[in-house]
Amino acid sequence: MSEVTRARILQAASDLGYVPNLQARSLVMQRTQTVGVITSDFSDHNLGRFIVGAEQEARRQGYSVVMTSIEPEGSGTEYALPAMMERRVDGILLAAPQMEQDEALAHVLDRSLPVVSLHDVPGGGVSTVGSDDELIGLLATHHLVERGHRAIATVIGERGRGITESRLRGYRRALEDAGLRFDAELVEEGGWQIAAAASATMRLFERRGDISAVFAQSDTMAVGVLSALRQLHKQVPADCAVVGCDDIDMAPHTVPPLTTIHVPFYETGAEAMRLLLTMITTGSVSPSKVVLPVHLIVRASSG
Repeated sequence: MSEVTRARILQAASDLGYVPNLQARSLVMQRTQTVGVITSDFSDHNLGRFIVGAEQEARRQGYSVVMTSIEPEGSGTEYALPAMMERRVDGILLAAPQMEQDEALAHVLDRSLPVVSLHDVPGGGVSTVGSDDELIGLLATHHLVERGHRAIATVIGERGRGITESRLRGYRRALEDAGLRFDAELVEEGGWQIAAAASATMRLFERRGDISAVFAQSDTMAVGVLSALRQLHKQVPADCAVVGCDDIDMAPHTVPPLTTIHVPFYETGAEAMRLLLTMITTGSVSPSKVVLPVHLIVRASSG
């Protein structure tokens, strides 16, 4: 069909208000042109940036997105995955960190269905897209070491989660590279929350008054660290330097502006969707791993 003829047909369809019958098209193509996205908390700003990147890339390629969320302690195998497969989606994007601990996931997933995840899943065999979390911990801590700090504490996320343990390994590596001993007294759990991170900071300083720097595994927790330091009448960075991670919109506007590690959430969502749609188009379900770059952004909080 020539481009001129195609243009005339499309114009005529538009003039008549024609809307394609997606169900009929899916029967012909054996595809629904729909992908499923399973997430955790929709209120999480970083997750929101990921979802926007994924949805816009899907729309750009002519796909619709069906989304559902699961409870923080919930299991995607209970209803989310079965619901997606019942809808006959062409592929599924997993963006719920709690699913990395769901042992039943390997038995529920249809291995013929393209799946991409932000996190490793039990049993493996699933493509992943993300950043090098060990490198994130390494870069943040190395920066503080370069600033001359020796008593460097860290406020971590939830213990046992892959992202938490990977960033903690990076923290330890940076200390070891500098000839500094890892001290468990300098590690406290902040659970990714502002208030919990503030409490964690208070506990750290109750144990160790010589702390001169803190690496928080997320910017959200770094806000809690800054709040606690104000309550302790400590100046940042003169008395204690702070480095966060994620580069949230608030990071340049904290007092003082927050040094952080930039994580490309929007680009991760877009790249994950591109990989998923490529798998759908090619019919390939062979697992692959895509790692996007991160980088340090130095602001006033680290001196």
